[in-house]
Amino acid sequence: MALTLAAAAQAPSGSASTKAFVGATIFDGTGNPPARNAVMLVRNQRVVAVGPASAVAIPPGAQRIDLSTRTIVPGFINTHGHVGSALGLESGPEVNTPANVARQLALYARYGVTTVVSLGDDREAGFSARAGNASASIRRARLHVAGQVITAKTVDEARKAVDAAAALKPNWIKIRVDDNLGTAQKMPPEVYKAVIDQAHAKGLRVAAHMFYLADAKQLLRAGVDFLAHSVRDADVDREFIDLMRKRSVCLSPTLMREVSTFVYESRPAFFDDPFFRRNADPRVVAQLEDPSRQSDTASSKSAQAYKKALEGARRNVKALHDAGVKLSFGTDSGPPGRFQGYFEHLELEEMVRAGLTPIEAILSATRDAAACMGLADRVGTLGPDRFADFVVLSRSPLDDIRQSKTVESVWVSGNRVQ
Repeated sequence: MALTLAAAAQAPSGSASTKAFVGATIFDGTGNPPARNAVMLVRNQRVVAVGPASAVAIPPGAQRIDLSTRTIVPGFINTHGHVGSALGLESGPEVNTPANVARQLALYARYGVTTVVSLGDDREAGFSARAGNASASIRRARLHVAGQVITAKTVDEARKAVDAAAALKPNWIKIRVDDNLGTAQKMPPEVYKAVIDQAHAKGLRVAAHMFYLADAKQLLRAGVDFLAHSVRDADVDREFIDLMRKRSVCLSPTLMREVSTFVYESRPAFFDDPFFRRNADPRVVAQLEDPSRQSDTASSKSAQAYKKALEGARRNVKALHDAGVKLSFGTDSGPPGRFQGYFEHLELEEMVRAGLTPIEAILSATRDAAACMGLADRVGTLGPDRFADFVVLSRSPLDDIRQSKTVESVWVSGNRVQ
């Protein structure tokens, strides 16, 4: 007898018994066609087998969970988020508490984001939460951290900053190479080269915030491992593409980062989306609806510049994808006004608007994101020995990406997220 989803949720966390998820269409994230009327076996946090019902034998005594008419996809992976650095529209170290980090990881998970790489502003609470990633009872998004963004001004400061960061054993080192539309001083090339070299000597990879094509090329020549945003000032060219492909460097488009800078100049349509509203803080929504805030955004030169930059970013996403550069799904969600979990679904829509197919966008958020983060042996696909992190959808997003919002349940290590 098959259990309902509600009954399955009552099973003990990390139970050694086998769960058999039956009847769904399963898109395993490998790029293979979806399997219909499929079976996925889960035991001890991990997938044991997945495939058509005719090819997967369900062992005696397994808990059968009937997911007929649903679609299963791997849990989404946000390779550029921020966790714990904001609370509502406030930000700063004082809100970076264990409770806030835990709340935000649970929020991400409820929207189907089961792994988050937090690229900067990570403090003790984030590092502590990371330690729980492998817990058999986990019911929230897994977290990987970069620690504090390195802001050194000299080569000597750069090396010392990397040494201090490395002592905490972060997953990444993060730097910023940007002048914020001409309002700030960029990190000089000799300094970020020192950061990269010192990080590599410590066995750490470096992610870079950037905006300009010229800076992106220089960073690639300096050995950077990950570009944490789109190029937004110019169309990418063959030189840039060749530099990306030479070392298989991934780029995270973060198109919703640009959207967030200008979207509150008026009341965004997504404020009426039930999928958004079921987890949104109405007090934050009310603040963003304030006419004076909207007027300030509408008159902001930077907001309008980023709105224009979004057009170029979309073109570059399509050009890079067509050229075989790996796009690593990310949103830069977490700062004020960038709604964790929900913005990831809007990012999928933005990627499709840029020219990717729904399946290509989903692969960027699963298989490719895991590969870019060095996590492909654990998450990103649904296959033997991978963590059982997946999303159950009532309708399929494989042809209409907007159906990614039809989240019925989310599972992390085979535990249903509450």
